[in-house]
Amino acid sequence: MNPFLSRLNLSKDARAVVIHADDIGMNYATLAAFPDLLDAGALSSASVMTPCPWFPGAAAMLRELSEHPRLDVGVHLTLTSEWDAYRWGPLSTRDRASGLLDREGYFHRREADVWRRASLDAVEMELRAQIEAALDAGLDITHLDSHMGALFHPRLLPIYIDLAREYGLPAFLMRSDAEHIQTRNLQKDEVQALSAIVQDLDARALPLFDRFHVMDLKTHEKRLEEARQTLMSLPPGTMTYLILHPAQDTVDLRAFTDDWPARVADLQLLLDPAFRELLDELGITIISMKSLREAMRSSA
Repeated sequence: MNPFLSRLNLSKDARAVVIHADDIGMNYATLAAFPDLLDAGALSSASVMTPCPWFPGAAAMLRELSEHPRLDVGVHLTLTSEWDAYRWGPLSTRDRASGLLDREGYFHRREADVWRRASLDAVEMELRAQIEAALDAGLDITHLDSHMGALFHPRLLPIYIDLAREYGLPAFLMRSDAEHIQTRNLQKDEVQALSAIVQDLDARALPLFDRFHVMDLKTHEKRLEEARQTLMSLPPGTMTYLILHPAQDTVDLRAFTDDWPARVADLQLLLDPAFRELLDELGITIISMKSLREAMRSSA
């Protein structure tokens, strides 16, 4: 049993799932249908990318939705800019000595370049600037997570954790990060160091997830069936982070990413009443990152 379930007043055999929308504010397509997602009732969390050009638009929309009972928004801490035709860079510096910038003056496209080149002081300054940008925009921040998992490296993870503690926010992390570690192309000593950090967090009874699943960005077909298979596989007594990238079908989305059909399919899934019915059918308990935040703060 995940020990945090009891702090959420859930049963020991609950299958608790955060249904999360990534990349809000990356571009206009991520904003267009967001209010409809809240009203549809399945979405329980989202995170916003403060370095992106559409963040001001996202912040304005989220302020208008501030009284919505299902609004739950964190900061999608960003150190990479992966596209070719649409880029963004740091809020805190333009100094190439920081190691945060590529030759074009934007964030690096790949996580490994951040791990090798970024100054730790510069990373901390940039992540803090992104959190403060969200707070300065009047957003009630519920949590932190990491764009492309760039912070899930032994050099950077302690900064992520320290900032979460400082701001009193849960940070998306796995209780056993084995699945994620295997996808990171880390050296053996890096894997061991990362595992040690995660084990220490588990011992401190912080809100950690047992599983996560990212809805496939390489295909857009049979979305509901993918969700069904994922949710059916969840064992009792666990917390899961289900990640989607919902976006409306727009000209700009099609212009910079080939995976636009999958993002549009994520939007359609979250709006589909059959998805909400599936959650009820399987007895899934939808939880929010806000509920984790409040449980953390009440016991601090």
